[in-house]
Amino acid sequence: MSLGTWANSRIKKCNLLDIQLLKLGVAGFVLMIAKLWKPLLSLEWYWYAIIALLAGIKPVSRVLGK
Repeated sequence: MSLGTWANSRIKKCNLLDIQLLKLGVAGFVLMIAKLWKPLLSLEWYWYAIIALLAGIKPVSRVLGK
C-alpha cells in the first residue's frame, strides 16, 4: 500500500471539523517554524503572495473543474 493510498483511506474517515482542526494545527506549526527561523520572515510580501497562488492553483482547479 502506497503512502497516498493509506492517507486517502484515513482522510475519508474524517469529518469537516477534523479536517479544519488539522489545518489549524498545520498553520500553528508553520507559524512556530517562522518564529524560530528568522530568515523565513525576511522576504518581501509579494513572495508570500506568489507562494500562496502557486500552492492554490491545483486544489482550486480541481474543485472548480468538475
